[in-house]
Amino acid sequence: MNSFASRIIRWQQQHGRHALPWQASRDPYRIWLSEIMLQQTQVATVIPYFERFVARFPDLPALAAAHEDAVLALWSGLGYYSRARNLHAAARAIVSRHNGNFPASVTAITQLPGVGRSTASAIAALAFGQRCAILDGNVKRVLARHGGITGWPGDKKVETALWQLAESHLPRTALEAYTQGMMDLGALVCTRSRPACNACPVNADCIAYTQHRTTELPAPRPKKALPEKQVQMLLLLDRGELMLEKRPAQGIWGGLWSLPELAFEADPASHCRDHFGHVALTQQVMPQLTHSFTHFKLHIRPVQLQLAPRRSTPAGQIWLPLSSALDAALPAPIRTLVKQLASH
Repeated sequence: MNSFASRIIRWQQQHGRHALPWQASRDPYRIWLSEIMLQQTQVATVIPYFERFVARFPDLPALAAAHEDAVLALWSGLGYYSRARNLHAAARAIVSRHNGNFPASVTAITQLPGVGRSTASAIAALAFGQRCAILDGNVKRVLARHGGITGWPGDKKVETALWQLAESHLPRTALEAYTQGMMDLGALVCTRSRPACNACPVNADCIAYTQHRTTELPAPRPKKALPEKQVQMLLLLDRGELMLEKRPAQGIWGGLWSLPELAFEADPASHCRDHFGHVALTQQVMPQLTHSFTHFKLHIRPVQLQLAPRRSTPAGQIWLPLSSALDAALPAPIRTLVKQLASH
């Protein structure tokens, strides 16, 4: 066992995280679920979602048998909803292709929807004790600093160098402790800002620490201005019920229930009449809401319209009482608007 790995393992055993809800067993279902939820999301945010999810879907067959709307509803607010759709699709794939048994090899795990190389390796190491390297965001930061790897880790050449470094440090034994230790070190000690270098078990030969370059490594993502988009969203009300519209499977908020959307300069009442056949009796503009995505910023002008009693419901839409609407699979900003409406 090399010196780097042995120090990580000893540190993890003494100072790492051991009480996370998915660490109670080596159940690959729970480990897989946690790894998917933890993609681009902090542990503190994930824990309550994870606990609610396993309470509703305690095992893989239960998840595979569920309706997608139920899965998305439990994911609502966690963001990056393609993760939930892929999770559901992967559960069904495991049932159909592997007789409900979670695959143990990295190759087979990688073939599941929504599972990349690092996630597959983490599952294989933590659930099955396989010898394979991981390279999530935290581990990239640890390795870039310790090895003095310059450049943005998202760059292909830099990422390749980091993978090579990750594989070179793999121990022969105690793979679970080492894998968890690398993730813990990045989350608890080698943080993005103000890392606790004095508490790091590998600081003695860390290039960033010994050369005072922790603020320089790893290099940040190249900055570019986020494009901005303005839309109106309609809260259509009829006899205490709200109309929700199913989003397309692809694109932002794919598969979730949302509000009808129209151009910022369009007339809401005319849109409501022309597209849905409903007559608006009153119209009220609510305070603007801004929501940031990874690649753009969305400015929402919510408009509340009280309708004359409807005669029909177009395909792909449903009417729900406000209290029931909050139980639907709603994107976070839409949930905020519905809560505001319900409170009034």
